[in-house]
Amino acid sequence: MKIAILSRNSRLYSTRRLVEAAKAQGHQVQVLDPLRCYMNITSDKPSIHYKGCELTGFDAVIPRIGASITFYGTAVLRQFEMMGVFPVNESVAISRARDKLRCLQLLSREGIGLPVTGFAHSPDDIDDLLREVEGAPLVIKLLEGTQGVGVVLAETRKAAESVIQAFMGLRQNILVQEFIKEAGGTDLRCFVVGGKVVASMMRRAKEGEFRSNLHRGGTPEPVKLTPQERATAVRAAKIVGLNVCGVDILRSDRGPVVIEINASPGLEGIETASGIDVAGRIIQFIEQNGKPHRTRTRGKG
Repeated sequence: MKIAILSRNSRLYSTRRLVEAAKAQGHQVQVLDPLRCYMNITSDKPSIHYKGCELTGFDAVIPRIGASITFYGTAVLRQFEMMGVFPVNESVAISRARDKLRCLQLLSREGIGLPVTGFAHSPDDIDDLLREVEGAPLVIKLLEGTQGVGVVLAETRKAAESVIQAFMGLRQNILVQEFIKEAGGTDLRCFVVGGKVVASMMRRAKEGEFRSNLHRGGTPEPVKLTPQERATAVRAAKIVGLNVCGVDILRSDRGPVVIEINASPGLEGIETASGIDVAGRIIQFIEQNGKPHRTRTRGKG
C-alpha cells in the first residue's frame, strides 16, 4: 500500500514511529506537511499538489493534524477523501473532536459519563452558570486550548468569577467544569484503534499541579482498565466517529467520566508506559480496512 502521513514535522516521535511501522510491513510511505499541500477543487478530477508535484496513487492517509491548523489540515484531508483515499480518521470526525463543546454535547446525548459542565456567552450569566455547575474548586477551560494550555483551576467561587470575566474580556469561549477531586491529579489515556482499546496509561500530575498532561510535566504509568472504562472509551470514540484516538477519562465516585477526546494522540507516552507497538496496530487497522471510498466509523452528528 501507499500511505500518506499528514504531519508538519517528520522528526516527531509519533510520525517517525508510523513511518517505521509502515515500512516494516512493506508499505510505501510519504510524510506531507499539510500546509504545503494545495488543491484543485473540481467536480470531475479533484487533485492535491505538493511542492510542485501532483499527489497520486495513495491508498490511505493518516492525519496528524495539530490543533492550530485544524481548518486547513481538515480541508486537505477532505480533498484526499474526495479522491477516494481511505482516511484513518475522517475530516468531519476530527472537526467534532476539536470542538470541545460539540464533542461534549454529542457524548452527553448518548449518555456517556461527563463532568458537570457549564457554558455561557454573557458576563451577566456568570452567577447563574456557577450555581448550575455547583461548588468549588472549578476547572475553567478555553474551548481552543490543547495539551493543558488554557486550563485553570479556580479554588473558590470568587476566583472562578475573576477568571471567567478575564477570559470573556479577551473574547474567549470557555467551559466551566466540576473538579473531580477523587481523581487525585491523575487521568487515564485510553488509546482506541478500530473500536478496541489497544493500549492505556495513567498520567499523574507533577507535585503542585492538577493537570496531568505530559506536556505539563505529568508522568505516564502502566494501568489496568476496568471493563466499564474500556467500554466508555470505545463508545466515546464511536460516537464522535474516530477510528484512532485517545480518550481521556477520570475515575470519579460515579464511575468513569470523559474529559476529552484527542483526534491526533501522541504515541511516545503510551508506547513507553504500555510497552505496546501502537504504531503497528494503526498500520494493521489500515491493512484491514483501507479500501477506496471507505471509512469505518461514523459519528452521531
